[in-house]
Amino acid sequence: MKKDNVMFGVIGLLLGLIIGFIATNSMNRSALSAAPGAPSAAGSAGDLAAAGGSGQALPPNHPPIGSTSGAGGPGGNAPSVDCNNLPPGLAGGKSKAEQNPQDYEAQMKGADLLYQGQCFEDAAKFYEAAAKLKPAEKEPIVKAGNAYFDGEKYQEAEKWYTQALTKDPKDVDVRTDLGLTYFLREPRNIDKAIENYKASLSIEPKHEITLQNLAIAYKEKGDTASYQKTIDELRSVNPNNPALTQLK
Repeated sequence: MKKDNVMFGVIGLLLGLIIGFIATNSMNRSALSAAPGAPSAAGSAGDLAAAGGSGQALPPNHPPIGSTSGAGGPGGNAPSVDCNNLPPGLAGGKSKAEQNPQDYEAQMKGADLLYQGQCFEDAAKFYEAAAKLKPAEKEPIVKAGNAYFDGEKYQEAEKWYTQALTKDPKDVDVRTDLGLTYFLREPRNIDKAIENYKASLSIEPKHEITLQNLAIAYKEKGDTASYQKTIDELRSVNPNNPALTQLK
């Protein structure tokens, strides 16, 4: 999943500007993993920055260091498919969701399958439909954000992550992913990204993915003092974090 790669992807994006080096690493997102049988997002979760999801590796529930919120979901490392010519399994799930628009489970299963196949736009539509059927549920809201994130529609992802945070303001993975939407969009809004990373760290000061993403943001902003301070904090949490070597 793309978002699962956020941790190393963001570093790649940044270093690509600095030394023409792009690094990507697949990781599971916790957000999608958080739900049984659902794709994992957090920590959903992309590239180095995406690590902000919720798994640890990327954020769990959406990025952990590997995901946004938890474990790897169905979308894990599955290859992409032709979204206009789906294989039988995905086509069946999509068809069932379309034929049962009032069936929450059908919407979620169809969306999870499409997310797994990296048909992010289609997956997002079904997650949105599920969210309308059960507005009190956080899962489809976070997953809609993850799908838009992985589809590189960062402003749409921002909207869904913000909505998820109204239900759970202390979800560090989602908050970090929200910060990533500001960092990765064009034009980039580094200050808003930093604001959200700091909000995450105010809840969980040693959240590795958030520290990693914050360091990247400070480096690109040119704030050397804050960058070095964040790197030192990241090193104290995990001296083997690959970003420490990549960001030198």
